[in-house]
Amino acid sequence: MQTALLMGLMTALLMLIGDFFGGIQGMTVMLFVGVAINFYTYWNSDKMVLAHYHAQQVDRHTAPTLYGIVERLAQRAGLPMPKVYIIDSPVPNAFATGRDPEHAAVAVNSALAEMLTEEELAGVLGHELSHVKHRDILISTVAASMAGAISTIAQWGMFFGGGSDEDNRNPIATILVMLLAPLAAMLIQMGVSRSREYMADKSGGEISGNPDALADALLKIEAYAQRRTMPNATEATAHMFIINPFTGRDMKNLFSTHPSTEERVQLLRQQAAEMRSKRGK
Repeated sequence: MQTALLMGLMTALLMLIGDFFGGIQGMTVMLFVGVAINFYTYWNSDKMVLAHYHAQQVDRHTAPTLYGIVERLAQRAGLPMPKVYIIDSPVPNAFATGRDPEHAAVAVNSALAEMLTEEELAGVLGHELSHVKHRDILISTVAASMAGAISTIAQWGMFFGGGSDEDNRNPIATILVMLLAPLAAMLIQMGVSRSREYMADKSGGEISGNPDALADALLKIEAYAQRRTMPNATEATAHMFIINPFTGRDMKNLFSTHPSTEERVQLLRQQAAEMRSKRGK
C-alpha cells in the first residue's frame, strides 16, 4: 500500500508538470508516462541504481570477508542471501536495493570495507539488511527512480516553455515549476526515509548484536561525508544511503533525507546499554 501510494503521488506530480507545460494534452501524456515509469521502475529500479554507481557484484571468492558477514547476518535475520556489490569509491557509504527480500542486493563502497572493523561493518550491513527485512528497499528504490525522472522532465520543460497558451507563458512560473517539482519529489522521499532510518538502526543493532559498533561506524562515515561529497551522488538516490552522501557545505544537503547522525548514535548507545543490562540479568 505504501509503495502504491508513493507511485500515485509521483504520478500526480508528473501530471501537474504535464498540465503546466501542455494543458490537458500534456497532463494526459504525463499520465501514460507515469504509468510506464511505475511499471518499469518496479521491475528494474534496483538495476538502474546499481548501474548508476558502477557497482560490481562479488562473491565468497572475490570478497570473502564482506560476503561472509552478509551471509551470516542474513541467516540470523531469517533472510534469503542477497546479492553483494562493491562500489569503487573513496568515500565510505552503503545502501540496499531490490523489490523484495528474494531479489535484494546490498552495496558498499570500497572505502567502507577498508576503513571499518569487522564488527562495525557488520553493524552497517545489519542496518541494510533491516531495510530488506522490512521491505523498505522497494519504496526507497522506486522513490529514487521516479524522483530522478520527475527532476529530468521538469528541467526539460524549460526548453519548451510553460502553460497551455504559448502567448501567455510566464518564464518565472516556468522556473518555479522546474524548482518546485523536484523539491516536491524530494519531500516525498524525506517522508519515506527518516522514520525508516531510525527503525533500521534499531533492527540493525539487533541483527548484528552490537549497536555500539553500528554507532561507531556511523560516526566514521559521517566524518568522511562532512569533508567530501560522494562521487556520482544524486539527490534522487541520496535517501538510500546509510549516511547522506552530500557534505554539510553542499546545497544539496539542505533538504537532507536523513535524521541527525548525533541523535541516531545516541539512540544506538541507549539500545546497547539496554542490551547489556538484559544480559546482566
